Amino acid sequence: MINKKVASVKEALSGVASNMTFMFGGFGLSGIPENAIAELVERNIKGLTCISNNAGVDDFGLGFLLQQKQIKKMISSYVGENDEFERQMLSGELDVELIPQGTLAERCRAAQAGFPAFYTPAGYGTEVAEGKESREFNGKMHILEYAFDADYAFVKAWKGDTAGNLIFKGTARNFNPNMCGAAKITVAEVEELLPAGELDPNQIHVPGIFVQRIFKGAKYEKRIEQRTVRSRE
Repeated sequence: MINKKVASVKEALSGVASNMTFMFGGFGLSGIPENAIAELVERNIKGLTCISNNAGVDDFGLGFLLQQKQIKKMISSYVGENDEFERQMLSGELDVELIPQGTLAERCRAAQAGFPAFYTPAGYGTEVAEGKESREFNGKMHILEYAFDADYAFVKAWKGDTAGNLIFKGTARNFNPNMCGAAKITVAEVEELLPAGELDPNQIHVPGIFVQRIFKGAKYEKRIEQRTVRSRE
């Protein structure tokens, strides 16, 4: 029987090195691969190109990698919650590529499906389209976007089994599914890891064919990115 389980995060990240391109699942602070990020910080590998919807916050998520100046380039959609990110970007220390959120998702999905590129109307006529091929379809202009080419994709799921099948919970079902199989190696960390065959096939969001390594995370911190409460008046 196929068994993609690895014993620890250290084994799961075997082969990672400086100057690689990594994908990180998650949306805000929901569904981010916390254990993989912590291990990357511990190894202090540098010169990374990171593909993620956002850049975490100053003291959590990808913010830890930014603090240690391990990231060379960020490819993201939304980055407004991280002061250190802003400082590095404005000082020229960090290369940043901001792209429309839908385009980011589709570039992941295209890589997952094996499509080298696609046309989209998003960004045409703006600085997003600068230097890109454009073409008209049905009277509407589109720009050519290329699928991502990443070395590793790090995703986080609620449940998984030893065959690599994954179930995501709530908002964590965001960029995680599209990033599975979108890199040369996909590493999934899960809150609960079960033997193959224990998950209900009708509940599986991502089949194990898209995952190369899976492990049970040591711990997870349920952060709230922006907490807003109503006054008692």
